[in-house]
Amino acid sequence: MKSRNKLSTEDSSKFLLLGSIIALLIAFSPYLFYLYEIFPSAPVWENSFFTYESKYYEDVMTAAWTYTGKITPLFLLLIWFFTCKHWWYHTILIPTGMYAFQLVVAFYEDVYMDTSVFMDINGLIYLAPFFIIILSIVYLVRIQIFDRVYGLDLSELDETDVSVFSPVSDKDLREIKSFQEDEEDFEREHSSEGILEDYYRKL
Repeated sequence: MKSRNKLSTEDSSKFLLLGSIIALLIAFSPYLFYLYEIFPSAPVWENSFFTYESKYYEDVMTAAWTYTGKITPLFLLLIWFFTCKHWWYHTILIPTGMYAFQLVVAFYEDVYMDTSVFMDINGLIYLAPFFIIILSIVYLVRIQIFDRVYGLDLSELDETDVSVFSPVSDKDLREIKSFQEDEEDFEREHSSEGILEDYYRKL
């Protein structure tokens, strides 16, 4: 019993620690965006590791401002994706992919000064297959949950292992179980009424 309580305490501590780290990372996101202010306002940035030349924006600070404007929401969306417990969490990958795509295009244009790049203009066309795949996954998960709620295999939900990356969250599982219990109570009440009717009919 003591070992079980100790294990539960350790799990709670790990959960609290992980939640605290995630909260600090989210709180740090405004500072992540304003990191662009540490870069020089000049076309070239030289340091001991490499030399960066801003060819498209002609200003390293402006280029950094563009990058951090893409990196910050991308960072927050990734946190949301890896911590979301809802069955629709795959859809978070759609805006995540959009910001990642825009970041790559902005970097490519600034480094290679290739203004003829049409990827940003037709970005939705290039991202369409990715969107279709994600929406297909979400639709299949929805069908699976719908079948489990209204089908005949509701008992299998008791054996489902729900985790952070599971398509069924704890909240959704509780709602499904509540629905199942209400359905069983309804059937029990109607069956008892049928028995009483038969009894009075025989009298």
